[in-house]
Amino acid sequence: MSDGIRIDDLAEPVLTPEQQAAIDATRDIQVDLSRESVLAEARGRAGLDDFGPDDFLERLDVLCEGWSTDPDMTPFARFGMRGTLVMHATSRLLIHRMWQEHPEILDEQIREPIVVVGMPRSGTTHLLNLMAADSRFRALPLWEAYEPVPLPGEPATWDERDPRFVRCQEKWDGMQRMTPFIAAIHPMNPEHIHEELELMCPDFSSYNYEWLAYSPFWRDYYLSHDQTPHYRYMRDVLKLLQWQDRRRLGDVAASRRWVLKCPQHLEQLPVLTDVFPDATIAITHRDPVAVIQSAVLPNAYGQRMQRRRIMLPELLEYWTDRVETLLRACVRDRPGLDPARSIDVPFDIFMADDVGMVAKIHATAGVEVTDASRLELEAYMKAHPRGKHGRIVYDLRGDFGVDPSELRERFDFYFDAFPVKVEAR
Repeated sequence: MSDGIRIDDLAEPVLTPEQQAAIDATRDIQVDLSRESVLAEARGRAGLDDFGPDDFLERLDVLCEGWSTDPDMTPFARFGMRGTLVMHATSRLLIHRMWQEHPEILDEQIREPIVVVGMPRSGTTHLLNLMAADSRFRALPLWEAYEPVPLPGEPATWDERDPRFVRCQEKWDGMQRMTPFIAAIHPMNPEHIHEELELMCPDFSSYNYEWLAYSPFWRDYYLSHDQTPHYRYMRDVLKLLQWQDRRRLGDVAASRRWVLKCPQHLEQLPVLTDVFPDATIAITHRDPVAVIQSAVLPNAYGQRMQRRRIMLPELLEYWTDRVETLLRACVRDRPGLDPARSIDVPFDIFMADDVGMVAKIHATAGVEVTDASRLELEAYMKAHPRGKHGRIVYDLRGDFGVDPSELRERFDFYFDAFPVKVEAR
């Protein structure tokens, strides 16, 4: 795929034959996106019926109701949303069973994780995947994030033969057929190191659902509730994964420090540090206008399969507001972090010396960059050059009719607080 990918049909998509066929094939299907339907299928998949505490039902109802009543959501999208909820409900059953059968899981300790925090599209994914190339650390590949516990009776090999890996690969293959430029925007291949917020999804929480579909109803619900219980749930799923490592690989492998990341943490720093009090936190900083244009384009691109109308103005307003919310929380809460356990990561400096920035983060976390670990980091960089799948051309002015400099004025408070380099002009 060549560099310089210009998606010039955002507002009026020209569908590929395969995209059109998928829309046509699902045009008249009736998707039962109800609590009862989702839970019934999950019970059938897992062969279990104990979901644990039932407080999650309210959150599941919010999602089901919101997506069921959205008049512009295509049946294709609604079918996909239902599949996601079934996957999360199935995982909840399996996770709860493991906790019940093996209470020693909760005695595991998640010690001194390194957590990358920052706006979406601010280099957090690249930083996480680079740090995860150091084999001394434990990270979370996407296939394991989607399904932390194997289905009953399935052979769990924890490699590319694992049925969970295969399902994730099939999902990724389908995503690339329906949105061919997705690899250049944000890779979602099974081995890709991903966000631990996926581990909140069996508890039906996190801002992840905002990325799956245009869902302002979920944003409002999520922001109005304390996220501490869901962070504790996620921590306990990490304990489960660590316990599984101990059973499979022994104590040495199970004692590896975790490297984690999620942009959501930017607006949940007090919660994050409450649940992980000994974490080292690395906060990426980037021009918020560059972040916004890098976020709204993929959302608009995905809507060709999700909605009957592409919502360019609404998406711009939505993600501008969300980025502002994230940044105001960061400016408010960053001073409260332990300076001995936190470090700021300017995007331009990180991009100029990726491995050097990892060394600085490791130094903050009390980790030595050895010759062996440096070779691993450099090997990752060589195997994953920037623009490997092509480079998306972002044009906020041309695609959304907005002057970047005028939009940037809304974020003066952020530029006043941190040394951020202006990018989008």
